[in-house]
Order: sequence, then C-alpha cells, then structure tokens
Amino acid sequence: MRVQLAALVSGLIFGVGLTISRMIDPSKIIGFLDVTGAWDPSLALVMIGALAVTLPAFAIARRHETTLFQSKLQLPTRNDIDPPLVIGAILFGIGWGIGGFCPGPALSALAFGLIKPMVFVAAMIVGMVGVQVLSKNPD
Repeated sequence: MRVQLAALVSGLIFGVGLTISRMIDPSKIIGFLDVTGAWDPSLALVMIGALAVTLPAFAIARRHETTLFQSKLQLPTRNDIDPPLVIGAILFGIGWGIGGFCPGPALSALAFGLIKPMVFVAAMIVGMVGVQVLSKNPD
C-alpha cells in the first residue's frame, strides 16, 4: 500500500509541475518546436530542471540494491540504439509536433476535461496496443 501511495503522490506532484509550467498547453510545446519562428525556450528550462533532479537521483540509486520501500531496484541496463528505438523516437517526435502533447502532459491535461488531450491519449493507447499486437509481445 505504501508503494502505491508513494506512486500516487509522485504522479500528482509531477502533474502539478507540468500544469504550473504550462507543459500541458500544446501552444507552449509548438512554440518550443518552432525554432525558425517565435521560439519559446522555456521548455528547455523545464528539461534542464528535470535533468538536475534526475541525474543525481540515478547516481544515488545506482549505489543501492533496493528502493526506499525495500523492493528490488531495477534500473535500465540496455544502452544500444536499435531500429525499434529509432522508429519509436521518430513517431514520438511526429506525434509531439502534431499534437503538442507527450504522454505525461497529455495525462495531466485530462484533468481539465478537454477534447484534444482525450483524443491524443486515445490515439496513444491505440498506438501502444497496436505495437503489442504487431510485435506479438504479450507484455
């Protein structure tokens, strides 16, 4: 129960942070991606802030075998670049540029009951299910 509560609180904090920084606003994302027009670099500052938290956290985590709740710590071990990774990155970028959402902000934006994030999340779910079906990977 403590793990689920920690996950819920972490997700809520993440969602509030995305909302405060306006990363749930597609026009904010499009402004960042429009490097030849009215470029808005504020998303870069949000990314730098995220890295400032993530890099030390991973450095600390690598020195431990369990989480704070004594679960086995499982960090990613792969570092190769393969075709599925490249194709996924390209599709992610296309979807991000067209929709102005990525998964976290889209889920956070659902709280406002707007149609655009609902359509984006529905398309994201269809894409995830499609990959599972096409790859015949039951995970």
